[in-house]
Amino acid sequence: MRHGSNIIVVCASVVLILAIGVAVIGNIFTPHAVTDQALLSRLKPPVWLGGEAEFPLGTDRIGRDMVARLVAGLRMSLSVALLGTLIGAIFGTLVGFIAAHFRGWVEEALMMVVDLQASLPFILIALTLLAFFGNSMLLFIILMGMFGWETYARLARGVVLSARAQPYARAIVALGARPDRLYLRHILPNIASALIVQVTLTFPQIILLETSLSFLGLGIQPPNTSLGQILGDGRDYLSTAWWISVWPGLLIFLITLSMSVLGDALRDRLDPMLKQRTT
Repeated sequence: MRHGSNIIVVCASVVLILAIGVAVIGNIFTPHAVTDQALLSRLKPPVWLGGEAEFPLGTDRIGRDMVARLVAGLRMSLSVALLGTLIGAIFGTLVGFIAAHFRGWVEEALMMVVDLQASLPFILIALTLLAFFGNSMLLFIILMGMFGWETYARLARGVVLSARAQPYARAIVALGARPDRLYLRHILPNIASALIVQVTLTFPQIILLETSLSFLGLGIQPPNTSLGQILGDGRDYLSTAWWISVWPGLLIFLITLSMSVLGDALRDRLDPMLKQRTT
């Protein structure tokens, strides 16, 4: 069972490495630009189903190459998810550190905001803000960063409180170390593994959120493209041109599944509580 689990983790890692590689340098190998249109070749099927050799995965409703669109969409979706994950991780961790340091009414106020954020369905918050303020790339990335920050805040607060009670932290404080030195040089490295695991678990959720909003037409807007936008473009052609939606849907499935598998593996390896249960 353990050997099979290792194989699954290796496969997930290979999928993620390939996805990142295609997103970074894939456009070098695509014969068409993402905006090139060939109206005479619109809705062409993949080449093995009788399509044209210059469009291996087919074309969309206005004759754009699906390979070029998938590469551009993959790059956009991964970039937005990465930026959103980093923003949420940094902001949430900072809130957790502040709450653990000041305690008292500061901690209570911050934890009330955290509880409020956790109690509301985030998709409704995102839809409301996008409908009220309109759509822009900056607002959209900030929205992605707002997702899941409360999880980092709770995690950082709890782990910092536990770390501050350890003898090494008390000794550092007794020696006169400033709070920033205590947190950045001593406590943060000790809780980094827990934060990294949470990042790997949040990343696929943000990808699903981005693709869902883009599918609804409230996320990435033309001329930019994302996997969710491509998926939404093909919903009216499922019976006649299924490849428009199937390819981006398959990429979303593989990336989120691989990232979740890798996150679970990292949690099993880095979480000391799980190690104690298995020994």
